[in-house]
Amino acid sequence: MATTSESVSVVKDLVEIVNDRIEGYERATKDVEMSDTDLKMMFSNLIQESRSFREELQSEVLRLGGEPEKGTTISGQIHKAWMDLKAAVTGHDREAILESCHFGDSAAIAAYEKAIADEDTPTDLKSMLARQLRSIEASRDRIGTYLRSASASR
Repeated sequence: MATTSESVSVVKDLVEIVNDRIEGYERATKDVEMSDTDLKMMFSNLIQESRSFREELQSEVLRLGGEPEKGTTISGQIHKAWMDLKAAVTGHDREAILESCHFGDSAAIAAYEKAIADEDTPTDLKSMLARQLRSIEASRDRIGTYLRSASASR
C-alpha cells in the first residue's frame, strides 16, 4: 500500500502535467488564426476542463495532507519552448498547432496511465484518474480528427 506521501507525490505530478496542458491550450488559442473559431472554441473548452481537473487533483493533495503544486513540469517547459520555435518557423500553421496539442495530450495520457497502473495508487484515486483519463483520451481523439482533416487538405 502506498504511503500518503507517495500518493501526494503522484497527484502533485499530475497537477503539473495538467498545468502543462492548460498552458499548451492557452498558447494554442493565441497561435491559431482568428478564422479558426472551431479550434478556438475547442481549446477554450479544454482549458476549462483542465482547470476543473486541476481543482480536483489539488483537493486530493490537500485531503492527503500535502501542499498543491503550482508549477509545470520540466518536460512541459521544454514542450512550450518547442511550440514557440515551431510556431516561429511554421507561422502558426493549423496542422502544426494540432500536432503539438495531440503530442501534449498523448504525454498526459501516458502519465495518467502510469499512475493508474501503479498498484500502490489508492482505488478511490484511481477512479478519479480514470474518469479524467477518459476525457483526455476523447480530447486527443477529437484533435486527431481535426489533424487528419488538416493533413488531408494540404
